[in-house]
Amino acid sequence: MKDQMKTQETEEKKVKKEKSLEEKIEELKKKLSEKRKEIRQLKKEKEELNDKYLRKLAEFDNLRKRLEREKSEYYQYALSEFLKELLNVVDNFERALSNPSPENGEGFRRGVELIYKQLLDILLKAGVKPIEAKNKEFDPRYHQALDKEESDEVESPIIGEEFQKGYLLFNRLLRPALVKVIIPKKKGK
Repeated sequence: MKDQMKTQETEEKKVKKEKSLEEKIEELKKKLSEKRKEIRQLKKEKEELNDKYLRKLAEFDNLRKRLEREKSEYYQYALSEFLKELLNVVDNFERALSNPSPENGEGFRRGVELIYKQLLDILLKAGVKPIEAKNKEFDPRYHQALDKEESDEVESPIIGEEFQKGYLLFNRLLRPALVKVIIPKKKGK
């Protein structure tokens, strides 16, 4: 009987071990199933995020292309209003040249002066201002000296003659004035 009891105990232990192993296997299968489910969920989230990323990338690329196109169009047509006004000046020159002028040419001169004023008004409206040079102090930022002359009458370099007007565009140099500078005579000559 002792042997029988031992055998029965051993079998019970085996059954308990088997049950314990089966429970562990079931528990591991359950965990594996949960992990697989979690992996599927993470893959789905990854795909969604990747899709969102690609869509945003495409949106950004489309925005960049649109901005480049608009910028190109802006540069292409930015001067259109200015050019329309200049075309009016061209029309006036054509009219002046097509009309015969009297012998003294006074009417022609007056017409050209009006056109000149019209052109200056257009430039002023666009932000272009002439640089005042005659009898002003020489400033190399705005004046380009083409000639110089020494004189006892000046103490610092001044503009004696303006060969070509200079212009500013909104206080920025567009073209320097080409000038003749009168400089003080050097002592000791």
